[in-house]
Amino acid sequence: MPSKFSAPMTGSVSNSEIAGAVGSDRNRLAIGAVLIGALAGMIVVLLAGQAMQRAVFDTWQRLAPRDVGADNVAVVLIDDASVEAEGSWPWPRYLVARLIETIGEARPAAIGVDIYFTEPDPLRPEAFAGLYLEEELNAEARAQVMALPNFDLVLADVISRHPVVLARFADDAGQYAGDELFYNSTVEGEAPDGAMRAQAMVASTFDIDGAALSHAMVNGPPDSDGVVRRVPLAVGVGEMQAPGFALELARVASGAEVLRWDGQSMRVDGRAVPADRSGAMALHMGTFPPEQVYSASAVARGAVDPAAFAGKVVLVGVGATGTFDIVATPLASEAYGVLVQAQAVDAILESGWLARPTWAVWAEWSLAALLVLLILAAARLRQKGLLIAALAIALALPFASFASFAAFSGGGLLLSPVAPLLVAGFAALAFGVARFVTARAQLVEERVAASQTKGELEAARRIQMSMVPSNAALARLDPRAQIGAVLEPAKSVGGDFFDAVRIGEDELLFLVGDVTGKGVPAALFMALSKTLSKSNLARAKDGLEEAVCALNRELMEEADEEMGLTMLAGVIDCTSGAVQMVNAGHENPLLVRTDGSVETVAMRGGPPFCVIDFPYEAEALSLGVGETLVIITDGATEAANPSNALFGVEGVTRALVNAENGTAPESAAHLAQQVRLFEGSSDPSDDLTILALRYLG
Repeated sequence: MPSKFSAPMTGSVSNSEIAGAVGSDRNRLAIGAVLIGALAGMIVVLLAGQAMQRAVFDTWQRLAPRDVGADNVAVVLIDDASVEAEGSWPWPRYLVARLIETIGEARPAAIGVDIYFTEPDPLRPEAFAGLYLEEELNAEARAQVMALPNFDLVLADVISRHPVVLARFADDAGQYAGDELFYNSTVEGEAPDGAMRAQAMVASTFDIDGAALSHAMVNGPPDSDGVVRRVPLAVGVGEMQAPGFALELARVASGAEVLRWDGQSMRVDGRAVPADRSGAMALHMGTFPPEQVYSASAVARGAVDPAAFAGKVVLVGVGATGTFDIVATPLASEAYGVLVQAQAVDAILESGWLARPTWAVWAEWSLAALLVLLILAAARLRQKGLLIAALAIALALPFASFASFAAFSGGGLLLSPVAPLLVAGFAALAFGVARFVTARAQLVEERVAASQTKGELEAARRIQMSMVPSNAALARLDPRAQIGAVLEPAKSVGGDFFDAVRIGEDELLFLVGDVTGKGVPAALFMALSKTLSKSNLARAKDGLEEAVCALNRELMEEADEEMGLTMLAGVIDCTSGAVQMVNAGHENPLLVRTDGSVETVAMRGGPPFCVIDFPYEAEALSLGVGETLVIITDGATEAANPSNALFGVEGVTRALVNAENGTAPESAAHLAQQVRLFEGSSDPSDDLTILALRYLG
């Protein structure tokens, strides 16, 4: 509500209107900065967001790797030990046949051979016989050589008798056209638009390739940074869609008959395996159990218990030094490709894939927009805006990251925090810069305004101090009563006041008041209160109680609802030392005896002025010659030191006890000094007023 002390102004623009216009400009600048920052964040997300998302998801992979079980898949690896035992790779076909035969006898669910036999066996009989001239190898010997078994056919026979899935590789430079080879299993439905396609492929020879139960593509290109994170579920070759290696092994192992695209998912054995736009399944990587990786030479020589392969998908691959099937994954800079395929088979059988749902992008950008809106709202709150924006980002960063990690580890979902954090982060950064620039400009303006205001407040302080009587004026009131007073506002101006005036030949009126609050509003109400107090209490000779009640009623009519006033008013009879006092919610006075002891004068009192119409009663006290009555405001008792300890009534009493038995002005000045010494470097908590009345008789 408007103050009763403000006068209407016309014909000029007020300071508040100017401040409002300046604040509006600053708001527009801050809002513009937030929008530009958000746009910059969007551009960064569009340009580099994919790489940042990969970094985030790779971190989640390392923090929460998948637990790859030992029940579904085993790997037979042609490793360095195998090469040392059996000879360098490639091995003779009879040795490969013996290896597959040994695995097949264990009755596995499927055998995935991640090896191509693209050339006929160099040791086949006709090739061996062709190494010799006619005169070097007679007809009988040549016939005996030609009668030897062709181990390509032996290998084909072994493959035909077991559930073998042979690897193929889609490549436009391959030796077979897309429709040149037979497909035992194809994928139905329409593949995603970005699915891999080729017109030719690399495969084993006709004899070996045609003997297999099924065939599948081992293509698994890395991402642009060279890291393998996905395996294709299907690859288009010519007019056909061939299944990916891991998918086909999972199909054979589960007994499913059909592989079919269903939108962005691959249907197999009742499962809907999610795929990305390239038709690939994202892998939740883990560490393949070392105990499920067997050396090929040990298997071929019968040194591995057949139970290790029973009912499992067994993958056969090459991992010897110098071979090429080495890839990088989020968990390792070097890993065997066959182990990645093994993890993919297990992921399909155990639903251990990663999925990026179609609503993920919408949710991420919605969260980014929400954070930007929050920062925009903060930009309109001026002083608190920067704090709120910083708090929003501080909360969003762990929330978005935790939500992303929780979705990854708990549900296999790829929800990226990159877009929300970058967009909101750039918006908050731009807002912070704008606030810094405007704050610097505002600081300059405030310093200019402060220099002007300081002069005005100094003038107001001089006016306020002139409204209370000086110690010299107090000394002239009556030689039988000595009065000294101190008034120190907490700010340039304040709400405390005191007064003393002769109201009869032998009577002196004294009072101390404390207006609620500090600063200019309190000072304005103090001026009104002092004026009304002096005019009303000047009639105290006819009855202090009635004068105080009349003052309360008049103040209630004039004061705002938020204003209040405590007061201790009294009249002393200078002939006898008899004192009548009324306490309106004020501190109780203190009495200093002639022996230096101090006691608090307990008063019943009443509520502060401006609260209710109250029948205040006068309370009597008799001062002996040489005794001093000290009246203070709460600026003395509530003074706090740097440790937030209060001076309190005890501190006031102690200061008065330790004071030398001096004049009333000296007592008031000494108490004020002790209060300030106690406060030390702390700012005063309230206005400080002390009035000391010493009866001389």
